[in-house]
Amino acid sequence: MDLRGNIPTFIRITDGRVHEVNVLYDIDIEPHAFYLLDRGFLDFQRLYRMNKASAFFITRARNNLAWRRVYSRPVEKDLGLRCDQSIKLTTFKMTKAYPEHLRRVKFYDKEQDKTYFFLTNNFDISALEVAMLYKHRWEIELFFKWIKQHLKIKTFWGESENAVRSQIWIAICTYLMVAIAKKELKIDRSLYEILQIISVSVFDKTQLTQILSEYELQNSDTDISKQLILFD
Repeated sequence: MDLRGNIPTFIRITDGRVHEVNVLYDIDIEPHAFYLLDRGFLDFQRLYRMNKASAFFITRARNNLAWRRVYSRPVEKDLGLRCDQSIKLTTFKMTKAYPEHLRRVKFYDKEQDKTYFFLTNNFDISALEVAMLYKHRWEIELFFKWIKQHLKIKTFWGESENAVRSQIWIAICTYLMVAIAKKELKIDRSLYEILQIISVSVFDKTQLTQILSEYELQNSDTDISKQLILFD
């Protein structure tokens, strides 16, 4: 997901036997880009590949991570920061996978009353920026939530692998077309509203901008809501 436009830049569909961390080998690493990864992607060999490609990552550390402190920087605790450290991994396996120093930032989120430990290979941005950048990773979760809520696949048209994959790709492409149209046409409506309008205007030859500007959404308690599920 590219946070500059909330539009996916890479998608791979696999079966349940493929661990998500393997997808890191399929991504074309962009130098100087930031990659925000949850703990499921904490694989130091793959993270070191990013580091050697001059890209930056921010991920969350696991509780059982073995490390030693090399250096500590002062932090502003009133901002929620608790520590900003340069660390070295200590187990043989991890040291071999990632031989260089890492940066460890401890941040306390007062709103959620929760403490987070972040790891990154960027030593230039502030510790607060590390925490705030990782917070944007939630946009990925919102994307999947939106897909599940509005591009519902209650039943599959076919049972073969090709049929299932095709239907999932159709749902994803639908999202992308709506998202791109909203961005390019500067439409002041939510993606959900746009999808509702398009779903009842599929055979209308009027230009999309005109349809969206003139169409009044009907009340949510009308029968039309039953027609707005793309894959029922």
